[in-house]
Amino acid sequence: MHTYATAADLAAYLGTDPPEDAERLLAAASRMLDARVLAYCRYDVDTAGMPADPDVATAIGRAVCAQAAWWGEVGDSTGAAGAGYGSVSIGSVNLGRSASVSGDDSAARQLAPQVGDELRAPHLHDKLLIGAVAVGW
Repeated sequence: MHTYATAADLAAYLGTDPPEDAERLLAAASRMLDARVLAYCRYDVDTAGMPADPDVATAIGRAVCAQAAWWGEVGDSTGAAGAGYGSVSIGSVNLGRSASVSGDDSAARQLAPQVGDELRAPHLHDKLLIGAVAVGW
């Protein structure tokens, strides 16, 4: 598994001290981007499987930081805040949700809008192909 950003990168991205669990957040954000975005992209990698081009490496690192920052904004990095009961009754009070209660649709499970901004920067167009699908790789 690759982690594309460090706590120092996150601090620079945020412009403030990183959260105490920065390493965990960055590892989780890297896994999420690997599965949901980078698996469908084409870019050159080095022998360790990391981005070979410094511009691509920086953009991916910033995208990981953007995801971690998003989780800080929504107050949840796992989707647990979106999980719960569809309806609850306490005495005469009834509360219900029409939305999914599994946590899969929580804001924590969404890609931060800034992820796309970081990966679609004009200087990356010939270095990072987003949405690439290839047979026989």
